[in-house]
Amino acid sequence: MKRKIDYFLGLLLFLLLAACSPVRVANTEAAPDFTLSNYKTFGFLEVNADSSKLEIPAEHIAALQREVSNQLQKRGLTMATSNPDLLVNLGVVVQEKKQTRQTDFRTDAPYYMGQRRYTWRSKEVEVGRYKQGTISVHLVDRTQNNLVWSSQAESVVPSNNAKVQERIAEGVEKLFESLPTSTQ
Repeated sequence: MKRKIDYFLGLLLFLLLAACSPVRVANTEAAPDFTLSNYKTFGFLEVNADSSKLEIPAEHIAALQREVSNQLQKRGLTMATSNPDLLVNLGVVVQEKKQTRQTDFRTDAPYYMGQRRYTWRSKEVEVGRYKQGTISVHLVDRTQNNLVWSSQAESVVPSNNAKVQERIAEGVEKLFESLPTSTQ
């Protein structure tokens, strides 16, 4: 009985920690007949963006490619420099966002007694700024030139460079959890 309780408490702790993850996965789609076991090799599509105009540091892009490679290699694929079975297209978007709060005239209103007609209106007040990053991964069947799987993850980008690397690793791992590896 004690073993069942320990197992249950461990599972509950795992679920609580997983729910606190700062990474959110969205828009995962797979082609109806797609399984990763049908492919043996992968390679990255070339980046066509001008890196001098990018606000994303090159080491973050390299970390993203490294993590995607690790996830695909864990699932049995090998990286190929020419004619890979799967082409990997990566997308990264970083946006600056404002954190706001709504003033409430019932609690924030100044107290005033007198004859003048002052008014108090509810409005949004900026309380902070942060960067939100979105990574998208698209897997393309090279022979048919069809998108076979895509997914996106988003998270707040930490200001510490080491934490950014950890967040990239966590985000890519969560992305690939929904990847169909074999026929069920």
